[in-house]
Amino acid sequence: MNNNLKKQDLELYNAINEELSRERGTLEMIASENFTSQNVLDIVGSVLTNKYAEGYPGRRYYGGCDAVDKVENIAKDRLKKLFKAEYANVQPHSGSQANMGVYLTFLNIGDTVMGLDLAHGGHLTHGSHVNFSGKLYNFISYGLDKNTGRVDFDELFLKAKKHKPKMIICGGSAYPRFIEFVKFREIANQVDAYLMADIAHPSGLIASGVHPSPWPYCDIVTSTTHKTLRGPRGGVIMAGKDFENKWGIVAPKSGRVKNISELLDSSIMPGIQGGPLMHVIAGKALAFGEALKPEFRDYCEKVVSNAKVLADEMKKKDYTLVSDGTDTHLILIDLTNKEISGKLAEQKLEEAGITTNKNMIPFDTKSPMITSGIRIGTPALTTRGMGKEEMVVIAQLIDNVLSDIDNENNINKTKKSVEELCHAFELYPSIK
Repeated sequence: MNNNLKKQDLELYNAINEELSRERGTLEMIASENFTSQNVLDIVGSVLTNKYAEGYPGRRYYGGCDAVDKVENIAKDRLKKLFKAEYANVQPHSGSQANMGVYLTFLNIGDTVMGLDLAHGGHLTHGSHVNFSGKLYNFISYGLDKNTGRVDFDELFLKAKKHKPKMIICGGSAYPRFIEFVKFREIANQVDAYLMADIAHPSGLIASGVHPSPWPYCDIVTSTTHKTLRGPRGGVIMAGKDFENKWGIVAPKSGRVKNISELLDSSIMPGIQGGPLMHVIAGKALAFGEALKPEFRDYCEKVVSNAKVLADEMKKKDYTLVSDGTDTHLILIDLTNKEISGKLAEQKLEEAGITTNKNMIPFDTKSPMITSGIRIGTPALTTRGMGKEEMVVIAQLIDNVLSDIDNENNINKTKKSVEELCHAFELYPSIK
């Protein structure tokens, strides 16, 4: 790390170094986390952090934006190529803000929307009552089938027919299966609803062709840029095809009907954001470029194959998996039969050097801060170079902890094994 920082602010230097040591010496298995390339890290810490650039390329409210205009256009062009999209906005600071931008464009306050229940794998911005989405809009939740652990499309259809939502949202944060875009589209068509896909989790898998594409089924798509896409933390909005808005909003001078792209851009800036984070947008551009290379598909295929091996190994050890497996990068484990809470499992696994997160399972009887499950994923492990053989070992390490959860000696022994495994797959070797 930067020795100048060490001299100037030892306290902060030590905290950052502590995080570097944690990432290097533990198994990062939180499904929403990954490791960017060293180049992305460098770009996000570049001089671009100094530049304000309110507005869009060629239409800024600040001077001196020629260089950052190029950066943003590179990011947009690469994102459109990566996802075969006609429209892209790379300015959202997060996936949540991308979702807010879409809602403000397509919805009026109080409109009815349908999203996956948080306890069934949805996201806070899909209608949770503690989130802006649940406070500003009339969200009707749909859930998973109790027997299959997959989206209950019969329930979804009946609720859609009853409530007539203006928009249906597909995708979530803890759904281990492919998003069934075709089925969602069929229901959206029957109730004349817009269909939005939140692909924050499988975006990298979609970009590489490992997961089905949301086009041409979805009207609008949002995503984060980290997770399986392996870029810096941030958000994006995309449309497969741009189209005129249906509400008769026109350009004030020409009187022409505005396209959805124009309304979305306005919803982000000046609607909910000011200056874009140009250093992060540059990091996004680089990550999109990395994802356009053939080896990125190889990576995504390994992410999924690793997740499947890990899922199979956990099932062999009598762990219950929501939906009985995975199509993607994540696994949701129901710990009910183990008589362990998600909170306790997360705590003890972390003591052993395995980072996971407690997570509600469908029809959970425990609170969101306790939960009956844990969510695990393979993106970060795969980035480090781990493969199927390591997944077998990791499944055993997880079971070592959870099957004898009060045995501190066993936890310490597992931690040593974790450290040895991590040492064999070095992370950020150029950072000293």
